[in-house]
Amino acid sequence: MTAGRAEALGGAFDLALARAIPAIPDAPGLQFEPKWDGVRAAVVIADGRTRIFSRNGADLTASFPELEQAAVAQIPDSTVVDGEIVSWGDGRLDFDAVLHRLSAGPLLARRLAAAHPVNFVAFDVLAVLGRDVRQLRMSDRRRLLEGLAAGFAPPMQISPATLDRELALQWWDELACTGVEGIVSKADQPYRTGRSWLKTKKYTPSDAVAAAVLGPRPRPRQLVLGLYDGTGRLRVAGRTGPLTAAQAAAIAPFLHTPVGGHPWPEVVPPGWFGRFARDTGPVHLTLVTPLAVEVSADAARTGTAYRHLVRFIRPRPDTDPVTLRTG
Repeated sequence: MTAGRAEALGGAFDLALARAIPAIPDAPGLQFEPKWDGVRAAVVIADGRTRIFSRNGADLTASFPELEQAAVAQIPDSTVVDGEIVSWGDGRLDFDAVLHRLSAGPLLARRLAAAHPVNFVAFDVLAVLGRDVRQLRMSDRRRLLEGLAAGFAPPMQISPATLDRELALQWWDELACTGVEGIVSKADQPYRTGRSWLKTKKYTPSDAVAAAVLGPRPRPRQLVLGLYDGTGRLRVAGRTGPLTAAQAAAIAPFLHTPVGGHPWPEVVPPGWFGRFARDTGPVHLTLVTPLAVEVSADAARTGTAYRHLVRFIRPRPDTDPVTLRTG
């Protein structure tokens, strides 16, 4: 797409990304938005048709036929909108439902679209009516997006945004229960690729069961966490990030060789740690007697499992892990 004119809108676009920071920044001119738990996408309307591209350039159009139809009906031609594909279930964002679409063939995707449509949450615009607007300031692009969104109806919607940090902090507290991961902060500048935005995730303390570690028990590198399912079975739910020396020293005295049976094998496939695990082969666990631990996790879940690495807070030797059963 050339400066000033968008003459070729047929392909994917490099999208702006966000860099993680520990706290919501307090600086003048920042725009704050919820961090949606879905699949990032650019919706391109060109020559009277819709194409939907992932942040990596994959064509997702066939996976989301309801968005394809709604976008071409509600967005003018030669326009590119940046946003997130999300799915709602029981009042909470359902990331698994969006992923299921990505693996579905066209026929199944159409059936799923009719039974459980997704939404596209727009939060930026790259081109409008053939004009490349990426060099405009964010505030100007937001006004253009709001003009486009005046004609939106489900499944198309615009993300809320505010310049009021106090309101952003309120969203931070109130929206976590819906699966919103945190807050994205954006400076009033042109649209820039790379990690030009800032994201602050909401982490919530909770209890889990450490039933294995990576590395030796005296010096564990990571804890492998479990949660009980509805049948009372302890299932692998994720793992912590790399432990610091102090964290490893704090947990090591409570890591004991299991006596008798253990709910997990010593070697597990990488899929046990979720779709986005970086393991390329079987994962070797050092099994331990199940121990209750306090952790801090973001809102991203696959079922009840953690989708991202979890922060270890402290051991809970005073708590019987069996009491953490959910069913």
